[in-house]
Amino acid sequence: MTFEPTSSLHASFPGGPRLLADVGGTNARFALETAPGHIAHIHVLACAAYATLADALRAYLALPDVAAVSGSGIRHGAIAIANPVNGDLVRMTNHHWQFSIEALRTECGFDVLEVVNDFTALASSLPFLSDTQKRKVGGGDAQPGAPLGLIGAGTGLGVSGLIPGKDGRWTPLLSEGGHVSFSPVNPQEVAILEHAWTEFEHVSAERFMSGVGIELIYRGLCAHRGVQAESIAVPEIVSRALADECELCTETVETFCRMLGTVAGNLGVTLGALGGIYIGGGIVPRLGERFDGSGFRARFEQKGRFSGYLSRIPTYVITAEYPAFVGVAAILAEKLASK
Repeated sequence: MTFEPTSSLHASFPGGPRLLADVGGTNARFALETAPGHIAHIHVLACAAYATLADALRAYLALPDVAAVSGSGIRHGAIAIANPVNGDLVRMTNHHWQFSIEALRTECGFDVLEVVNDFTALASSLPFLSDTQKRKVGGGDAQPGAPLGLIGAGTGLGVSGLIPGKDGRWTPLLSEGGHVSFSPVNPQEVAILEHAWTEFEHVSAERFMSGVGIELIYRGLCAHRGVQAESIAVPEIVSRALADECELCTETVETFCRMLGTVAGNLGVTLGALGGIYIGGGIVPRLGERFDGSGFRARFEQKGRFSGYLSRIPTYVITAEYPAFVGVAAILAEKLASK
């Protein structure tokens, strides 16, 4: 796995190979950056198999192919984790691991160890993605030096952006934009929202733009149609939709894509993201061509007097298998460059 070092941050590579990690509630993914832009020795370890993150990290470093490259040790590392990172103590909300960043750095022998939120890492990857690591959906052309926007629908809805600065550096936004109130744009979406209010006091964009959100859209459509909803989870809804086996499932997925277009368009005008809007998360890549042919892009541009403005903003689906590695590599490079 490689990415182009388009920033001066990767002009030199002091300290030897660097550890990169992307830690979720189920799996911890590890890699080494062995040269500027070259990420290799990727291994995925099950979190449940290790008592602590330090144990998992040491197990990775002890793997034969990793140990052969790391030699006398790894001096620098960066970890992206699916959790807020505020201060030294990190307690995972979807796993039992908790740790002090400084204690982990000392225990594992790092000179420098950066720990950041996974969506901060994903946002930081955007300027370094090659054309083969993203897929353009619709028109528009990126304006150089303009802000970038990021949304990611998966377990929840991540929202972030990158603001350009001096010397080609970027500042990622620490946003909780997935929790803004949902905005319907037609009577059917109003009806879906009214159904959601019977289940939740506050209906955020994330309530719909997520895995469980697709299930909520399905239930809302069934209520709107006056039909009994089946007890089916999101994988079955999506599978039936992609196979055109169920009209309601197909409509559910199409409604999800259009709603995501609204959220992406809102982010575009909020950030002035003329550099492009990027779409990550686990859901959209699985939809493939169905997403590309959906009403997403038309809805993205559906902003009345600002439709022309949004038509100039390109939208991209991130297709890189491990984009968080690219992001933490960039964050670590900037940290080391500032020392």
